[in-house]
Amino acid sequence: MGSRSSLFKSYGSEYKRSEIRRQINAWWNQQSEGQKVAVAIFGINLCVFLLWRIPSLYPFMTQYFCASPALKGSCLPMFLSTFSHYSFFHLAINMYVLYSFSSGAVAFYGKEQFVAMYCSAGVISSFASYVFKVASGRFVTSLGASGALMAILSSMCFQFPDTPLQIVFLPFFTFSAGNAIKAVMALDLVGLVAKWRLFDHAAHLGGAIYGLLYLIYGQDYIWNKREFIFTWYHNIRDRKE
Repeated sequence: MGSRSSLFKSYGSEYKRSEIRRQINAWWNQQSEGQKVAVAIFGINLCVFLLWRIPSLYPFMTQYFCASPALKGSCLPMFLSTFSHYSFFHLAINMYVLYSFSSGAVAFYGKEQFVAMYCSAGVISSFASYVFKVASGRFVTSLGASGALMAILSSMCFQFPDTPLQIVFLPFFTFSAGNAIKAVMALDLVGLVAKWRLFDHAAHLGGAIYGLLYLIYGQDYIWNKREFIFTWYHNIRDRKE
């Protein structure tokens, strides 16, 4: 009797695991190409978020996953900080926005170009933040995907300005994408001039401007000529060696 009960429990556990896998596969297959990219980026951000929870890693995380011109080796964090969130609320908001806009952005740019733009926007927005921090003498650290997200939002909102948007908790209040991005950029500009400290307005504004410039010039002068640029770079590197 005991062995039969164990057999039923084992079968039941295996069935539950199989059912969970089936549901996960069904959910994954329902995602658009852009949403799958967003989920992958979310996975990276979640791993970094969990690393912040390990006290012994705090010095390492502060050095490499926080962006500040005052930190030693401040170039690599310009990229790594794009995937770094210390607060779960900060992570959740950013990843929700990324997931919401990912389908349209990937459909417009393509998967590879979207990822390239997202990563480069993180570096550019960090650089804009560095410039403002040096100019203002405020060497605080920054982290988060907001600068990269602003680039994606900016390019999509300027490309499709009449698209209606709404706030998640206020679904009855709608506004056009074009007006939304202009309002956000204006708010960041005011925050920059007034030196508000709640957000990194320089990174936000730098990301938004980069997104607009990439929309206008990026595809023709960067993405479509990437093979020429890579060949040129490798030729220079080979000459130095």
